[in-house]
Amino acid sequence: MAGNRPPSVRARRLAAELRRFRETSGRTGEEVAKRLRWSPSKVSRIETANSTVTISDLRRLLNLYQVSDSSRSRLEELCQTASQRGWWVEVDDTLRQGFLTLLELEDDVESVRCFASMVVPGLLQTETYAQEIMRPARLFTPAGELSRRVTIRMTRQKVLTKDTPMKLTVILDEAVLRRQMGGPEVMREQFSRLLERSRLPNIELQVLPFTAGSHAAMAGTFTILHFPESISTDSDAVYLENLTSDGFIEDEREVDRYSRVFEELRELALSAEESTSLIGQYIDKADKDNGGVIR
Repeated sequence: MAGNRPPSVRARRLAAELRRFRETSGRTGEEVAKRLRWSPSKVSRIETANSTVTISDLRRLLNLYQVSDSSRSRLEELCQTASQRGWWVEVDDTLRQGFLTLLELEDDVESVRCFASMVVPGLLQTETYAQEIMRPARLFTPAGELSRRVTIRMTRQKVLTKDTPMKLTVILDEAVLRRQMGGPEVMREQFSRLLERSRLPNIELQVLPFTAGSHAAMAGTFTILHFPESISTDSDAVYLENLTSDGFIEDEREVDRYSRVFEELRELALSAEESTSLIGQYIDKADKDNGGVIR
């Protein structure tokens, strides 16, 4: 139900910013409440996004914290759009909360960097490839539910082609290209999609070849999200997903470690031109392989 939905990402970021400005000002929540003649619980609810802050209350807080004009404008924009939600609200009852948060974030992020160690990232998958990834789940998931998940995955990709598209940088482990999903026809279509997307000005694709040997991301896939200044001045966030759960890392030091690892992977990976050439070779192999296995 709509009333039970957690606060939007924008609402949570506004709340976090207000808490940060209060702490920077050296005031406690009780001191702020006394100064503004509010209850301490109201300040707490605003700073935890459990209560919607009105534009008038926001301005009183910003005046008290002596926030600069540039930050004030950004926070007022956040306040006015905090309740906005995207296409996913119609299907959020079918999604894990971590993934739902990712969809919200992707609608606002400026750029995403992703290292994929097992499969093509959802933002670049074809429909048939996505169906094959989900095939094992058919044993315990209704067919209609799987179809809806594929539709969500395809709809999600619109962030790459909207008027102000997300910048996407992807490093694919070569194992992603070698892992068969549904046979050579499915793989050929997916390889072609990778080449097609790599031609877009906002997408950069590299392949980490087997010859690179061991590297700092052997533990697996991760995604780094970077936000525009209009949304937050906070550090980037890292999204991690596994079999039974997903979530975010926001600690600045931890996020920095992932960022440094990603840059190391870029150095080890083939160039964009070399990567597209390698993917072209996989297309040729898929065309020639009548047995459905790329050797």
